[in-house]
Amino acid sequence: MPGPSPLAHEATRARRRNPHQQLLLLHPNPNSRPQAGLDKQNSHLSPRREVAATAMISATATAAFLAAAPASSSSCTTHRRRSRLPAISASLATASSTEEPLLVRAARGEDGLPRPPAWMMRQAGRYMAEYQALAKRHPSFRERSETTDLIVEITLQPWRAFAPDGVILFSDILTPLPAIGVPFDISDSKGPVIQSPVRSEEQVRELTPIDFEKLRFVGESLKILRSEIDGQAALLGFVGAPWTIATYVVEGGMTNTYTNIKSMCHTAPNVLRGLLSHLADAISEYIIYQVNSGAQCIQIFDSWGGQLPPHVWEQWSKPYIKQIVNKIKIECPNVPLVLYINGNGGFLERMTDTGVDVIGLDWTVDMADGRRRLGNKISVQGNVDPAFLFSPLPVLTDEIHSIYP
Repeated sequence: MPGPSPLAHEATRARRRNPHQQLLLLHPNPNSRPQAGLDKQNSHLSPRREVAATAMISATATAAFLAAAPASSSSCTTHRRRSRLPAISASLATASSTEEPLLVRAARGEDGLPRPPAWMMRQAGRYMAEYQALAKRHPSFRERSETTDLIVEITLQPWRAFAPDGVILFSDILTPLPAIGVPFDISDSKGPVIQSPVRSEEQVRELTPIDFEKLRFVGESLKILRSEIDGQAALLGFVGAPWTIATYVVEGGMTNTYTNIKSMCHTAPNVLRGLLSHLADAISEYIIYQVNSGAQCIQIFDSWGGQLPPHVWEQWSKPYIKQIVNKIKIECPNVPLVLYINGNGGFLERMTDTGVDVIGLDWTVDMADGRRRLGNKISVQGNVDPAFLFSPLPVLTDEIHSIYP
């Protein structure tokens, strides 16, 4: 077939919107290590699905993918002793730890867990035959990510197939924009398109408080998912950080240069501050909405924060992340927050006092080096290069164990 496949187009658009298709490793207890192993029931799978299935089964069997390690400072009911390297996620539930998912138990710092929890950050669909078939029937990404039945089905597809310890909502970081008065479209060739970029004080004043009537599909989906999963895995939600969302809102879509928003730092700083503050308020409320609907852990994606020099990120992104974290720690103190910045190796230390529970490392940061730089007071999430998914299974397994010695 000439030209890229529809799946390739979909994957490219997905990476441009949110380039986080990576594998990460969870360290809930430095003294426990899972047993290596592999489910042999994959020999009948097609090559594409075999890659995905092998990856996820290997992850579950050998403690592999998108694992995280938060150190939440509070608990809904009790204060358990934490391991030095606790793990990702938390719970709204007040049930005992034995009734909670492994991710939740790891998030609360329990010792003696049987293995590190494992999940895959962009596990929802894309590589799966079921997802590709559904995407052909529903070619609009907006339809797939804003229709309750489709969200639930796509979210559950990989969980049913591979049984990871975390189930992440199928959505997009731009999903809440129409609810604050910023409509957008998604072009097959250009990705997200915002027809009226926000670049003036008047436009900032026209932004609205977040309207959850326009996001009912998110709440409904989370409630259904929490019921469907039924405690067998942790339900994860996510949001974009203010700076990252602002890059789309100011630039009008994807950009390689960030010219307009970076210029605003100097030519219209008050406008940019107003926009970022409004986004921080809206995102805070959106997190609370997700938690109240069933999400047990929230990941904050500052996807394009890594495009800033570290001292500029300190000024234009970090304060608004802290604004969100401070609000959530008051309203939802038991829900861990994970912060991931694409290309964050240059300023890991600057991320530690944002107040988040977990810092995500991408595969360009050595896990041991990241731990040394961050210390033991904050937890880490990371970090297998996704290219290893296309390697032979022994190579993938070795890479997993090299990160989790």
